[in-house]
Amino acid sequence: PTPEGPRLCAGRAAGQVYRRRVSGYLDDCTCDVETIDKFNNYRLFPRLQKLLESDYFRYYKVNLKKPCPFWNDINQCGRRDCAVKPCHSYSEEANRIEECEQAERLGAVDESLSEETQKAVLQWTKHDDSSDSFCEIDDIQSPDAEYVDLLLNPERYTGYKGPDAWRIWSVIYEENCFKPQTIQRPLASGQGKSKENTFYNWLEGLCVEKRAFYRLISGLHASINVHLSARYLLQDTWLEKKWGHNVTEFQQRFDGILTEGEGPRRLKNLYFLYLIELRALSKVLPFFERPDFQLFTGNKVQDAENKALLLEILHEIKSFPLHFDENSFFAGDKNEAHKLKEDFRLHFRNISRIMDCVGCFKCRLWGKLQTQGLGTALKILFSEKLIANMPESGPSYEFQLTRQEIVSLFNAFGRISTSVRELENFRHLLQNVH
Repeated sequence: PTPEGPRLCAGRAAGQVYRRRVSGYLDDCTCDVETIDKFNNYRLFPRLQKLLESDYFRYYKVNLKKPCPFWNDINQCGRRDCAVKPCHSYSEEANRIEECEQAERLGAVDESLSEETQKAVLQWTKHDDSSDSFCEIDDIQSPDAEYVDLLLNPERYTGYKGPDAWRIWSVIYEENCFKPQTIQRPLASGQGKSKENTFYNWLEGLCVEKRAFYRLISGLHASINVHLSARYLLQDTWLEKKWGHNVTEFQQRFDGILTEGEGPRRLKNLYFLYLIELRALSKVLPFFERPDFQLFTGNKVQDAENKALLLEILHEIKSFPLHFDENSFFAGDKNEAHKLKEDFRLHFRNISRIMDCVGCFKCRLWGKLQTQGLGTALKILFSEKLIANMPESGPSYEFQLTRQEIVSLFNAFGRISTSVRELENFRHLLQNVH
């Protein structure tokens, strides 16, 4: 046999373990993996991808030049695939001159709107209520903030790995997930089963909010690793580059045997993250149903079509039968709940700041977008303004989302939706491994 022969055969057995274990109900939820798979892959995913290809959602304004607030010794990734091409620099290559000019107008006010609506949109763009925000938001008026076409800068494997990438996730888990230093994460330093049991005994002993915080971060980490495994650089020659599914990479990260049972836990956390963001989209539907709300790009026909598609998607999400119940969070004693919520918010804001320490600019772009998207989902779920002033019978103007928050919210959920869809692709590929 070839050197890869035994490994692939072992991988097939591990794949069977993977298929058997990533199923059933999720912790702290009433939903199961199979219901999410069916709903996402066949009812939601295709329409969501179409929406994200529109001008309103494909352009994201971001400052990738912000200094890391925590350490100075960042080794910038010098690989070509780590680079991000902002709008103004690739128009000739991609023939996107008009679209990039269009991106610069996305924050403008449509002068054909009524005076009342113009004021609402201006209020919308200026709004920055730090008491609601779970993220450190970029100053999009900064000279360093640039529009990026997300479709031309896809999230995929760039070669960014090693100690620098490991440090980012280590700081996130070790210092921002409510974890004491005496408790080690499984596989973080090669520990055995006894320490793994210690970790999960600690995790299950936490309150539901802190336990959920860890699962959200783990789910985000898992989702990113699914993307990198699904769009892995398989061929790199002077003639062409080829990206595709790397089954071995996927197994090393998620296989039940190769990860000593940790991989399936990570994937269940991904599904938990999916439910959290799905519930936020369901809850914020009235905000987007307001007659004055527009996905404004200046193209009235396209804007109307995209709003109709957006509402169609949100109504589909609303119909999901097993939504997460966010009312189980921050309940009980009012003072204690308020303090816990504030701790939760500050820990997540800290994680959003860590994204400015990522040495690969493309990884930084998608890391910032996905943390801002999750932060926006948390803002929706737990904003006092939304709870008090935006009942499903009619929303209030007091609760606002900026365009940046809207774009990150839907693109972040689009990434998670893609991950769930890719898990089905990997299941089929694992069945064919010999």
